[in-house]
Amino acid sequence: MAAPQKRIRKAVFPVAGLGTRFLPATKAMPKEMLTVVDRPVIQHVVDEARSAGIEHFVFVTGRNKSSIEDHFDLQPELNATLAERGKTKELAELAEQLPEAGCTSFTRQQEPLGLGHAVWCARDIVGDEPFALLLPDMLHHGGKACLAEMIEAYNEHGGNHIAVSPVPDSETHQYGIVGVENPKAKVSRITQMVEKPKAGTAPSNLHITGRYILQPEIFDILAKQERGAGGEIQLTDAMLAMQRAGKPYHAVRFDGTIYDTGTKIGFLLANIAYGLERKELAAALKAGIAKLA
Repeated sequence: MAAPQKRIRKAVFPVAGLGTRFLPATKAMPKEMLTVVDRPVIQHVVDEARSAGIEHFVFVTGRNKSSIEDHFDLQPELNATLAERGKTKELAELAEQLPEAGCTSFTRQQEPLGLGHAVWCARDIVGDEPFALLLPDMLHHGGKACLAEMIEAYNEHGGNHIAVSPVPDSETHQYGIVGVENPKAKVSRITQMVEKPKAGTAPSNLHITGRYILQPEIFDILAKQERGAGGEIQLTDAMLAMQRAGKPYHAVRFDGTIYDTGTKIGFLLANIAYGLERKELAAALKAGIAKLA
């Protein structure tokens, strides 16, 4: 009799990147702490994970990232000041966003050796259980939380899952692309994974969007993985090795909008989209945009 499927309890957030696209803003501030409206980008992604039922948050950090750790910690002085000033709403919001004690872990990547290496750095914290991986630059906006949909698919199918979304055929060469058995299905088994295929050769228009559910066997493969493109240890190479070994992968189609906050345009558009959702901001924001047009 097969062992029962382990549930997804832990999520890994690779936050060691330098954020050079946003210099000089990121000279002393992690790019993950840049705000979309009034919440750091990383807070939006952690909120997505929490809403999907994640219990333990694993951050793979680098130098000058201590403000991320501070952000997810208790701030007694701030709380005392807010209490003295009667800021009960703000206190309640901070308390709601604070992870429970012992539910966050931080580990150093130390060298910029790629996404695969960053995932491998979390191996001892994740242990022998499946886990979620969320790239913090990619905000998945609208409808049901992307990771929640992925966990539902995992609970039904097991194995490994990758979130995907369609892009114009003319742009497939810019992304990691998957081929699937049924391109129109919400969840479909993956038949191919290609990193930035040459124009006209993509197996579909479904690109990988920065959300994964992976089995722990990925760590053993990453430990032996040779460096790939850019001299880095590539996660895609390890996933392909797992697939060749017969481990199933499913694509979970996300039907909302994805903002790549690692680019200036994506970051600006995310601020507008999230701002328009806020009742207290929407009217003034629309009016301000109209004046600029």
